[in-house]
Amino acid sequence: MKAKLTAALAGIACAAVALATAQLAAAAIAPGSAPVAAIGAAFIDATPEPLKEFAIRAFGEYDKLVLLGGIALVLLVLAAVTGVLARRRVAVGYIVLALLGVAGAAAALTRPAAGPSWALPSLVGAACGALVLGVLLRERAAAPVPGRVVDRRGVLIALAGAGLAGAAGWRLSGTSDLESAREALRLPPPTDVGPAGTGLDVPGITPYLTPNSDFYRVDTALVLPRVLPDDYRLKIGGRVANPMELSYQDILDRGLVEREITISCVSNEVGGTLAGNARWLGAPLADLLAEARPEPGADQVVSRSADGWTAGTPTRACTDGRDALIAVGMNGEPLPHQHGFPVRMIVPGLYGYVSATKWLVEIELSSFDDYDPYWVERDWAAQAPIKTFSRIDSPKPLGTIPAGPVAVAGVAWAQRRGIELVEVRVDEGEWTEAELAPVIGPDTWRQWHLTWDAEPGRHKLEVRAADTEDLQTEERQPPFPDGATGWHSVVVTAE
Repeated sequence: MKAKLTAALAGIACAAVALATAQLAAAAIAPGSAPVAAIGAAFIDATPEPLKEFAIRAFGEYDKLVLLGGIALVLLVLAAVTGVLARRRVAVGYIVLALLGVAGAAAALTRPAAGPSWALPSLVGAACGALVLGVLLRERAAAPVPGRVVDRRGVLIALAGAGLAGAAGWRLSGTSDLESAREALRLPPPTDVGPAGTGLDVPGITPYLTPNSDFYRVDTALVLPRVLPDDYRLKIGGRVANPMELSYQDILDRGLVEREITISCVSNEVGGTLAGNARWLGAPLADLLAEARPEPGADQVVSRSADGWTAGTPTRACTDGRDALIAVGMNGEPLPHQHGFPVRMIVPGLYGYVSATKWLVEIELSSFDDYDPYWVERDWAAQAPIKTFSRIDSPKPLGTIPAGPVAVAGVAWAQRRGIELVEVRVDEGEWTEAELAPVIGPDTWRQWHLTWDAEPGRHKLEVRAADTEDLQTEERQPPFPDGATGWHSVVVTAE
């Protein structure tokens, strides 16, 4: 048993060396070329929609961390089993390492931003792991006893070396240079400042402006793209008469506008929190497109992230007068890295997967007939206007509240149409109109509240909203393929 345990540790040590040296090599090429990141990204691409929805529902913004943890656990078990088998037949270890190296290389090459060099980290890592395997598992000197001897001291040395190499790889792949560049930035003041909204002072309600640290994050990036402002270039091309390329400074020099805009993820369930309201600073997208001069029939703006992810936005939504922005700032500071630094796109009224590309590096004028972006290829709707939504923030579901006057409060949104009415009912009784916060325009959410005289017992609260066109539908639909619908409800107990 002790020999098997030592062999398992040897297998883990070999795998650790392989991954650590691969991470170190990836730091010199691209962080996304590391095998765990590449395999994880390929897994995300291949995951069926129901499983993706479950992951977002269950883990929220921690879904990627859970995925990486799962991959690490599988590799740990595989490495341990391989070590035990390789003690009897070392060729098993070499075969497994070779297969993992090829799998990592193949996954890296499937990434949209990959070049041929992206295969190298996985192959280099597999070769180093095989070299260590040969050192740790030596032929027995006393034949004909089958199997090999595990160098226990070598296992410890290999694990320590893997730890140092891995730490160096993570350090070199880190974002310290990016954060330093971000902190050194001084964004110019906007030349056009939009009105500022005000929030309600009600306990438990979602703040009117969402702090950057609390803003939701949903994307496919296991490794955040690293683009320094000095290296940044935004290409505008495709079906245009005047292709353009802008530096980061070119964008800052265009004359920036500041607007409060609510954005939402299409994966947001009824009552979900995958929406946020921020004050965005950016250059009007319509002006850029006017200079590029789209050709007739170019009805889709394809925006591309630094990691190759794509979104497709109707050209008319970028040019119809709404505040579509090439954004560089969020709530008075440069964009946070996880929210698209240095540049992202914001188009009010559309779900993020068709409008809110982070780490934006390219805009290509195309048509919906000619090109399907990332999520449309996976059968989500090509055009996805945000649906009317309302949510109860307080009281919390299944909470216990004191009998008597209770503040019921929340937010509602219907970008481009605006919220005109919010109503609440208790125990499926009559609907009561809630008080709405002041509104600055149709592109931000609206806070609401109602004082309810709660009687002792268990109660069900429901909310619905009306925009300038329709009343929010009661029919429950899941997010796929174009956004969830239905009334939000909570059950509470009054004592």
